[in-house]
Amino acid sequence: MAAAALLSLSLPKLNVIKASGSTITCVPENLEPKFGRKGIKFTDAGTVELTVRNGSSIKLQISNAHITSYKPKVHWKDDGFEEVLYTLPPSSSSSSNSRGGIGLVINEIVEPNPKGTAPTTASEWTVTDVDSDSIDALQVELSCTRGTLDINYVVSLYPLSMATAVIVKNNGRKPVKLTTAILSHLKSKTRGGTGIQGLRSCTYCTHPPLSSSFEILSPGEAMKTEDPDMFSFGWEPEKKPGMWSTQDVPITVLKHKLSRLYSVPPEEKAKEFYNSIPSKYETIDQGRELFFRIIRMGFEDIYLSSPGSFSEKYGKDYFICTGPASMLVPIVVNPGEEWRGAQVIEHDNL
Repeated sequence: MAAAALLSLSLPKLNVIKASGSTITCVPENLEPKFGRKGIKFTDAGTVELTVRNGSSIKLQISNAHITSYKPKVHWKDDGFEEVLYTLPPSSSSSSNSRGGIGLVINEIVEPNPKGTAPTTASEWTVTDVDSDSIDALQVELSCTRGTLDINYVVSLYPLSMATAVIVKNNGRKPVKLTTAILSHLKSKTRGGTGIQGLRSCTYCTHPPLSSSFEILSPGEAMKTEDPDMFSFGWEPEKKPGMWSTQDVPITVLKHKLSRLYSVPPEEKAKEFYNSIPSKYETIDQGRELFFRIIRMGFEDIYLSSPGSFSEKYGKDYFICTGPASMLVPIVVNPGEEWRGAQVIEHDNL
């Protein structure tokens, strides 16, 4: 249901009001009277909380469009809610933001160096619209400007799913090249009981994640190798960047450290016929007996990483980072055109 709704998503033209300079000033206390409604609550702390009829909820930080909590109803009992996202609070010794959760990454490739990328200069995100359907479907729309780009970000919540959709429009006179991803840090109870399924026969290569303000492992840390423990029977080290492999097992156990990009090698895409990667796959949290389906739309790749033993310095829970991405081949947005992408996380745990 959520995927079908996003495919037909058509946003109205927005009237974004800019403050002096390049920053849009957000006044949290003014949002509740204007946008608040049943199931959608704005707080003085600059966040918005969405809660549908069955109690499933989302928490979203407005200024940086960072989703810090997704707690769906996954059991029939009254308190049958489980936190899906792995989020670290801001450090007490700094003014940094929360890390982990779900974050949108959009980096513009800087010319003339095709290998150099940099986050585009951005205004703060602001709320432009909300929508609801009898509190069984809730939606918040954010927008910001980055250089010549207008970016709209729509966060939706349903009883059995949540979705994030992005629309990027180029108002400039030159084409813009972007690398982008919607990266989700998903919580899991145990290292050995964490995995994915649905990517069998897909090609992948070792690849770092896109850098972002909400990352837990930086690109450099994600690419570091770890020594296996004495009980790691059958463990094989990840191949060097640039070397392609094919996943030959139905389920990949994410006990050890890895950082992969599932995609189609450029030389294969040049052929008339080639095998594309699937539009959906499932994450496995065996310790909590939870399964979540990740659906990709508009993006070309799938990013996946697990921290292995590196997770121990962040707490007792384990986590993975995954989501749709366009990293291997940049997206080109021509003047006056727009690009759309989306991610849906849904479950059948009930």
